[in-house]
Amino acid sequence: MKTKLQTLTATACLVLIATLAACTPVRPAETSNETVLKTMKASHQPSEEQLRHTLSPEAYAVTRQCGTEPPFQNVYWDNHRAGIYVDVVSGTPLFSSLDKFDSGTGWPSFTKPIDKAGIVDTTDKSHGMTRTEVRSKDSESHLGHVFDDGPGAEGLRYCINSAALRFVPVEDMEKEGYGPWLAPFATAGFVAAKATPVAETAILAGGCFWGMENILRTIPGVIATTVGYTGGTTENPTYKEVCTERTGHAEAVKIIFDPAVITYDNLLDYFFRMHDPTTKNRQHNDTGTQYRSAIFFTNDEQRKTAEKAIARWNASGRFPRPIVTEISKAGPFHPAEEYHQDYLEKNPDGYNCHYLAPE
Repeated sequence: MKTKLQTLTATACLVLIATLAACTPVRPAETSNETVLKTMKASHQPSEEQLRHTLSPEAYAVTRQCGTEPPFQNVYWDNHRAGIYVDVVSGTPLFSSLDKFDSGTGWPSFTKPIDKAGIVDTTDKSHGMTRTEVRSKDSESHLGHVFDDGPGAEGLRYCINSAALRFVPVEDMEKEGYGPWLAPFATAGFVAAKATPVAETAILAGGCFWGMENILRTIPGVIATTVGYTGGTTENPTYKEVCTERTGHAEAVKIIFDPAVITYDNLLDYFFRMHDPTTKNRQHNDTGTQYRSAIFFTNDEQRKTAEKAIARWNASGRFPRPIVTEISKAGPFHPAEEYHQDYLEKNPDGYNCHYLAPE
C-alpha cells in the first residue's frame, strides 16, 4: 500500500513530466569537481548520426531530445537486482542499486549518484515550471530530474528514465571493466571482498637517482617511488655530504610495488635496462661511490633473486664487460631533500643520463 507521501510524489511526477515531452536542452555548466572516470566504456563522444543508429528510438528520444518514458512501463522501475546503472551512451557509472528505492512514481529513483562529478544539474524551465534537470556530464545526455522529497540523508530523489541507463548486474561488473566499483557491494555482502594486495619494497641504486626515478615511476605495478641515500654510515646525510663520498651512501630509489602486477625479478630486468651495471662507481659523466650500481635486498628471497638476475644478465651477452653491481642487505634509507623528489617531472628539461634500453 502506498503512503500518502508516495501518492503525492507519484501524482506530482506524473503532472510535472509528460510522456515523451520535450524539454529545453541546456548545455551542462562546468562543475567544481573535474574528476574523470578512467574506466568509461566509450573513449569519445559518438556523433548524433551514430547515436541515432546505435540507440533504441526510445533511448534516443530521452537522451538526445529530453523525452520522458511512460511511468510503470519502463525496464528498470521495478528492478531489484544488485548492480550499477551506467550511461547508455558513454558507459560511465551513474547510479547504484545500493541507493535505489521504490518512490511509487513508476521511474527508477535513487537517493544519490555514484559520483556527483559525473552528473550535471541544470535549470529546466520548460512546460511553464522550474525544475532541476539531471544530465550526464560525459555524454551530455538528458537523464531525468532531481527533487527534494527523497528519503536519504540529503533528502533528494533522482527520478531517472530507464532508457537513459544500462544496468550491469554485480556478477558481471568485473568482466565488463567495472571492478573498481565493486567495493561497496562487497561491504554490503553481495560479493566476496578481495584481499588487499601486499605491497613490497625494493631499493635500487644505479647512478643519478633523478633519471632512475623518472623511469621507475612509469612502470606498471610500481605504486610509489622515493629518492634518497642508503648503504652508508652517516645519519640523515645531506646531498652535499653524500657528494663528498665520505658518507658511504649511494643515491638510490626506494620502490613500493605490487607483486601481483610486477615481480621483483621483472623489476630487476627494468633496472638492468636503465643503467650500465658494468662501470664501477660511475654512470656516464657521473663519477663517485654515490653513483655505484647496487641492489639492497630487504629479505633473503630478494637476495637470491638478485644473484640469479645478475647471472642471467651476465650470460645474456648484452654487456661488453662483467656486471659489477653489488648486492647488499638493506639498511636505513634516508629520503633526499624535497627538491630531488620527482625532479624530472617538475623539471622536464633537467639533467638526465638514463634511458630504458629495448628488451
